[in-house]
Amino acid sequence: SEDRLRPFLAEHRASVFLATKTGERTGAAARAELEKSLERMDVDHVDLIQLHNLVDPDEWDTAFSPGGAIESLATARDEGLVKHIGVTGHGVPIAGMHVRSLERFDFASVLLPINFVMLDNPAYRSDVERLLDVCADRKVAVQTIKSIARGMWADGDTNRFSWYEPLTDPEPIGRAVRYVLSHPQMFLNTTSDARLVPMIVDAARGDLSAPTDDEMRADVEREGITPLFVDGERSPI
Repeated sequence: SEDRLRPFLAEHRASVFLATKTGERTGAAARAELEKSLERMDVDHVDLIQLHNLVDPDEWDTAFSPGGAIESLATARDEGLVKHIGVTGHGVPIAGMHVRSLERFDFASVLLPINFVMLDNPAYRSDVERLLDVCADRKVAVQTIKSIARGMWADGDTNRFSWYEPLTDPEPIGRAVRYVLSHPQMFLNTTSDARLVPMIVDAARGDLSAPTDDEMRADVEREGITPLFVDGERSPI
């Protein structure tokens, strides 16, 4: 994607909020990955770099240790190579881990999965509510993903436009989008299946009043929606 963005950014960099990510946990590797991203896109800085899926406790310890990725990216921020630093993650433990991360570092943004079936898990909902309180107090942006996820592909084949099966009909997509965007703190990132982006954008342009729980439960039953993540891992279904 960074290679594909390069010619576009040559003409439009000033009008784009440009984000990238790193999955590296040590400082030297994270710095090298950032520099490679800048080179590929032929830009002198990014607006946001995110620590990707920082949920494993051992990886978390490495990233936050002296000489780890956090220290290195903070230095890059001081040098003007990045403007903001964020943290992302998947799975049931991630909201709690984001709270832990924010206790240690002044991240500008967090990213996590939010949809009706995820928040129907009482433990996840409790952690999300605690995270939202922290983010409101600290003015941290809350990015959300997987809003229109139906579940894992029934045949287990993830080599498609999206590794999970998304909703495809406008009405349930509209309710799923409203479920997220009716919350004043939440931003919504679109699905990796670009064919569905127009429906998501149309929904986001319309009435953003929250759907009822009964409406969402009806969609869960009718569309066969299941959680993507169970106890931190992708669902086996």
